[in-house]
Amino acid sequence: MRWRERHEVQLVLVLLAAGAPALCVALALLLLEDHSAKVRWNLGALVVLAWGLGAYVLHARVTRSLHMISALLAALREEDFSLRARVDPTAGDEPLSVVLGEINGLADTLREQRLGAFEADALLHKVMEEIDVAVLAFDRQGIVRLANAAATRLVDARGELLGRDAASLGLAACLEGEAPRTLVTVFPAGAGPWELRRSEFRQRGVPHTLVVLSDLRRALREEERQAWQRLVRVLGHEINNSLAPIQSIAELLRQQLDLPPSERADDLEDDLAGGLDVITRRAAGLSRFLAAYARLARLPPPRLGPVDVGAWVNRVVALERRVPVTVEPGPAVVLLADGDQLDQLLINLVRNAADAVADTSGGEVTVRWRLDGAAFELAVVDDGPGLSETSNLFVPFFTTKPQGTGIGLVLARQIAERHNGALTLRARSDGQRGCEARVSLTRARLETDGPPHRDVADDQ
Repeated sequence: MRWRERHEVQLVLVLLAAGAPALCVALALLLLEDHSAKVRWNLGALVVLAWGLGAYVLHARVTRSLHMISALLAALREEDFSLRARVDPTAGDEPLSVVLGEINGLADTLREQRLGAFEADALLHKVMEEIDVAVLAFDRQGIVRLANAAATRLVDARGELLGRDAASLGLAACLEGEAPRTLVTVFPAGAGPWELRRSEFRQRGVPHTLVVLSDLRRALREEERQAWQRLVRVLGHEINNSLAPIQSIAELLRQQLDLPPSERADDLEDDLAGGLDVITRRAAGLSRFLAAYARLARLPPPRLGPVDVGAWVNRVVALERRVPVTVEPGPAVVLLADGDQLDQLLINLVRNAADAVADTSGGEVTVRWRLDGAAFELAVVDDGPGLSETSNLFVPFFTTKPQGTGIGLVLARQIAERHNGALTLRARSDGQRGCEARVSLTRARLETDGPPHRDVADDQ
């Protein structure tokens, strides 16, 4: 107030001093001119009155503007954004109008920001109350300064949770040790396990600790359920892959036996022996495969043994009878690998290729292999429509087939990787339509003695 009084006094003195020269000139003219005493006194009084009145009007105008600006700023400081100054739109660039316009604009901006802050704060409180995660904030003394409904249920606080210390609530362990980590602690809401996350923040310059506790029991139960579903689907997929050719061969043999003896093929006994041999091998391989899954509930480690590539390829290709499958002659190679798992791998690849070719007319599947230095590569090439979706090829349970399971390629890749190899799918390298599945075994032990194997068509 003293500064304000001094400012106003100084303003009055400045205004009076500004008009003093003109007043002196006017009074001097009155004295020098030939006027009566009455005229001199009247005119002198009038000039002095005009001088004082002008100073008063200027003072009132300036101080009134300052008081209005002060009131507007005080309203902003009190967060009252409803007060506005009246601005003459015709004033143009008049300084006072510009200042008042800027203050009005500042009030509008602060009002919008305050409304946004209120809405964000309301949303934050709503989210904290609705989420099923315990959120607590502690000050430096370990006193609870913020807690949501989930935190209250966690510690079963009968009264107000705020203002209580962490030790009395059984939460002292949450403020110690590393984070994030899994915390196995018994709370009134359950025994956990709980996922603990902790971070630091400041509120009004004071450091606080934010603690988030998530109940992992529901997530673990869901993961367990999904794991069982995956296991059942994998087993069902592999069982169907082995039973389908067994059923097909058994049906063909039954049809031959149903014919009169005179109409039966001359090589029926050979067909019976070959078919039963295939059924026996597939049944035995499937039995071993399922037994290993039952023991380990996962893909078993490979049981390494010699695998003749030519015999392996021809044996698996013979199971696919829907479309023509050609085996191109390759070098005589013996792999040190798990024969049963390689059967499953190649069955899946040939089956996928045959499914693609079955949708086209006149297409076929080609299987070939080669050696690249010490690496063995096998390719399954089809004349199908090609790859329409490449980003999800090896995503478990993703499939574009109406009756597909999305397991075959994933399992085939796992088998290849268990043999220190890789499985890739890409468009055909020769530019033709179709897909090429390539299996690379870069660290398998190879034996390359002996002549190349013949095409499977030569044996039929």
